[in-house]
Amino acid sequence: MKVAQKVAIVTGGGGGIGGALVARLAADGAKVVVADLDEAAARTVSEKVNAAHPGTTVSAGADVSDTAQISRLIALAESEFGPVDMYFANAGITGATGLDAGESDWDLSIDVNLRAHIRAAQLLVPQWLDRGEGYFVSTASAAGLLTQIGSATYSVTKHAAVGFAEWLNVTYGDRGIRVSCLCPMGVNTKLLYEGQESGDALGMAATRAVTAAGDVLEPDAVADVVLAAVEDERFLILPHKQVLEMYRHKGADYDRWLRGMRRYQQTLLGD
Repeated sequence: MKVAQKVAIVTGGGGGIGGALVARLAADGAKVVVADLDEAAARTVSEKVNAAHPGTTVSAGADVSDTAQISRLIALAESEFGPVDMYFANAGITGATGLDAGESDWDLSIDVNLRAHIRAAQLLVPQWLDRGEGYFVSTASAAGLLTQIGSATYSVTKHAAVGFAEWLNVTYGDRGIRVSCLCPMGVNTKLLYEGQESGDALGMAATRAVTAAGDVLEPDAVADVVLAAVEDERFLILPHKQVLEMYRHKGADYDRWLRGMRRYQQTLLGD
């Protein structure tokens, strides 16, 4: 799909990968609603992009795990630019570590990392089916294909996000709905370093695991990879090419892979 003249919503658009996606979409001729829980951050990104590409973006503060607030974003896009063509479900959180994560921790991670995608699709896919096309881009993680040392909430919800994106693709891919799923490893965003800054042993190990596994990419580089995949309508987006080889090793011998991950975790924890 060519993004020129398309109307897009980018969640988590106040910085990081989301902010880079907004800039790239606008540069390629799209109109974009920049959504973020941090309204000021969304506004800053929007103003910066509009300075380079006037009239291409508007911003809004929104909790995109809330169906009513997703509806508000869709209405904003329609009033400012027209019907939504593309939805980038990019907002995400790292979540608590270990089995001490409580019910509220699990609820928050499931709501932000998974249900936000489901709720957006429930609102948009029926419209897209009527129009004959639409594009849903899910930001998951390499943790959704492999796993995440430290945080069960992150690993489980990112696996679920990949699964939901797969289901959307299988169910609606022959009816004009395009679906892609982004699964990066380390990207130079605040999210990457939250574990390191937490002081929690598992959280610090999680950050070390990601930064040691491959290059830490800049958000702009990831956005370039995403938009190239969207143009080609490819499902799996892997900015870190080694993730595919890791995934193949996992599938080829699951028990061997699990043993290797346990040894790797022991190394990171200094056990």
